[in-house]
Amino acid sequence: MRVEYINPFVEAAFNVLREVLQSDVRRGELYLKSTSTPVMGVAAIVGLAGDVEGRVLFDMDRPTALQIASTMNGEELATLDDLVKATITELANMITAQAVTKLHDLGFRFDLTPPAIFTGDNMEVSNSDVEALIVPMETVHGKIEINVAIRERA
Repeated sequence: MRVEYINPFVEAAFNVLREVLQSDVRRGELYLKSTSTPVMGVAAIVGLAGDVEGRVLFDMDRPTALQIASTMNGEELATLDDLVKATITELANMITAQAVTKLHDLGFRFDLTPPAIFTGDNMEVSNSDVEALIVPMETVHGKIEINVAIRERA
């Protein structure tokens, strides 16, 4: 996986999270995963196709999702309802849009699927034949992992 694909997602996640949460965000140590990865409980996934193929997964636990959605909506949200899911989906949209704009500026061409959100316990995502780079982001509301599995189309 080329670093040119990863950096725009890392930068976009950092910038968008800092802006919407109005607080500091710290990036943790990046690491690679080549097998199935457990999902923390709330995950928004965006598919990529074109010059590259793969997906980006925004993963967090329920309390983090609730706190982020509460902050973004300016009200206390206590249950993982449609508003919380739509807010997390929109967060994934904002980060992905900023990253894709940077990648297009670098000459990469590809399309995105709209984000899909998954919630539940004991879920995992399989990376099949492409390694995923995990980018942990620490916020005041908890940890978000950006799970990027992208490869050039053969």
